[in-house]
Amino acid sequence: MRSVRGRPSLYTSYEAETRLFPTRVQQVALGVFILLIVLMPFDLPIIDQLPVIRFLDENYWLKVVNKALIFAIAAFGLNLLSGLAGQISLGHAFFMGVGAYTAVLLGGPGTTRLWGYGLPIWIWLPAAGVAAALVGILVAPAAVRVRGLYLGIATIGLVFIGLHLSRVFPEIAGPGALGRKWPRLEFRIWKEEEPFLDLTRKGKWFWFEVTQHQKTYFFLLVLVALFAVVSANLARSRTGRSWAAIRDRDVAAEIMGVPEYRAKTTAFAISSFYAGIAGALLASFSIQFNPEAWDLLLSVEFLAILLIGGMGRVSGALAGTFFVILTPHFVEKFAHWMGDQAEGDGLMSGFWDGLVSIGSGDFGFVSVNQTALGFPLPVTALDEIIYGALIIVFLLFEPLGLYGIWIKVRNYWKGWPFSY
Repeated sequence: MRSVRGRPSLYTSYEAETRLFPTRVQQVALGVFILLIVLMPFDLPIIDQLPVIRFLDENYWLKVVNKALIFAIAAFGLNLLSGLAGQISLGHAFFMGVGAYTAVLLGGPGTTRLWGYGLPIWIWLPAAGVAAALVGILVAPAAVRVRGLYLGIATIGLVFIGLHLSRVFPEIAGPGALGRKWPRLEFRIWKEEEPFLDLTRKGKWFWFEVTQHQKTYFFLLVLVALFAVVSANLARSRTGRSWAAIRDRDVAAEIMGVPEYRAKTTAFAISSFYAGIAGALLASFSIQFNPEAWDLLLSVEFLAILLIGGMGRVSGALAGTFFVILTPHFVEKFAHWMGDQAEGDGLMSGFWDGLVSIGSGDFGFVSVNQTALGFPLPVTALDEIIYGALIIVFLLFEPLGLYGIWIKVRNYWKGWPFSY
């Protein structure tokens, strides 16, 4: 039975209440949102007026959004493990690396010094997730023996193991300083010379002329939607409820009959599968990826995504991903804008000149020079400062992150004008 008309929060059955989008307002909002993100890559007047595109530059923003979509897939996986199952993991970069090197081993070209079988994407992309999941199953027994901070420390060791293995097997990882070229996002039936769908070149779809970034955007958008729906349904399933029980109190959950070992193993396997897929996509999207890039900082970045966006929610992981990925680009653009204002003759030029350092010997708190070290701070150093500050602020004042802020705003207006 559906909710009573005029009472959208009144439900008469469990099925009606547990739907992903139970109310008519949510369903209409979802339809408008889907229409907007589908039209977003195209050169339309209404899209050009969006502040994000106008500020980042329309030829630049789509590449940033594609990277955010890839990170969103990995964030969904870590959200299942840490946000839903309560297992702290700082080894997410390791599982992404496992997926990436599985992809390059199966899909990359083989030479006298590098291993590769040149298989199509419909083989190496799922295999990347499966290989990472198998490694996650091997790691899962440690999650039963340790928990909390000890589990986080144990998963840090995986990152350093992965970095060591990349040096031991240069035939797979390539030279340490450069890495190797990764398989391109091309769809072939087998190993024919010309792919029937190439996402790395310009082309024409229907009556639209699309670029390679637009093609990649739609491909990643479909994957993100698929993984998001699977994550949301997992949270509502019997498996998801067992994860939540372990997260809240693992001893009590085991007493009530929740199989702790099987539940934690499943959580690690599914989370690692997500990470493996994201790692393969990220490496292929970047064309060439340094083996040293799968480091602890990348794992911390995903932890920041969950803490800022909100743990345990798919929407929180998605919001945190776009916030963390887009923020450095906004900061960089804003710093260069301040530099342009400081060089001008306006009334506020002196104020901006006191904040921004343009050249050597110039006073300022932030330097727009990318090679600057020490003080003033380079723009690239602000990313880590912002991440650290936001993590502290959200942990102290809003543990639910951006999702918690949205809940407070929504509840305020739902009861307006009687918001007390």
